Amino acid sequence: MNASDRTPADLLRSALAADPARPLVTFYDDSTGERVELSVATFANWVAKTANLLQGELSASPGDRLALLLPAHWQTAVWLLACSSVGVTAEIGGDPAGADYVVAGPDALEAGLACSGDRIALSLAPLGRRFPQPPAGYADYAVEVPGQGDRFAPFVPVDPDEPALVVDGMELTGAQLVDRARADAAKLAATAGDGAGLRVLSDRAYDSWAGLSAGLYAPLAAGGSVVLCQNLDQLAPESLAKRVESERVTVRPAS
Repeated sequence: MNASDRTPADLLRSALAADPARPLVTFYDDSTGERVELSVATFANWVAKTANLLQGELSASPGDRLALLLPAHWQTAVWLLACSSVGVTAEIGGDPAGADYVVAGPDALEAGLACSGDRIALSLAPLGRRFPQPPAGYADYAVEVPGQGDRFAPFVPVDPDEPALVVDGMELTGAQLVDRARADAAKLAATAGDGAGLRVLSDRAYDSWAGLSAGLYAPLAAGGSVVLCQNLDQLAPESLAKRVESERVTVRPAS
């Protein structure tokens, strides 16, 4: 964590400079058995490709609004950091009709059609697989993103005092988001008794600040990592205990 970081994209750049090989996001879906682990470098590569898609292909620019209709998922985390990299405001569960862009998962495709701008669909299938064919009215993220560049530079510097995130009726600038993430990181580290080694297990939804913070922003601000779990209630208690041990989890915030 660098004291001069003022946007989530800054936090990711600092994490990349500090230790690109360490895990950043480990994702489980206990309804399918899926497990995906992304190092800081791999996660940052996905973010760069997605930001290039946003800026270069979709012509997004600072101040644009993107309705993000996705669950807590590693690809959702990628989109959040990509929006921050470009300066686009990510609206969690935002109204597609009022957004410049919409990014939707399988359960939100019909709602997303209300957006008059570009629409991106994610299958959320294991290994980031594409749809058998793109949903009507959408471009398939898994088709569009692989050919994008591995490095990203914004055409316009991102202003940390402009809106970066809207969640549960609350709008945060990039600087406010980073300040909140740092404060939450300090609380989690105090609970865990560990700072740099902070590894958070979270099964919270991404529809509130608490879920976004535990499931992405606080671990990133702490120089730690997150074990992000979907459908954790399908896991037997003994299996959960084994996961906590094998993943070296240091803290699990209350759901």
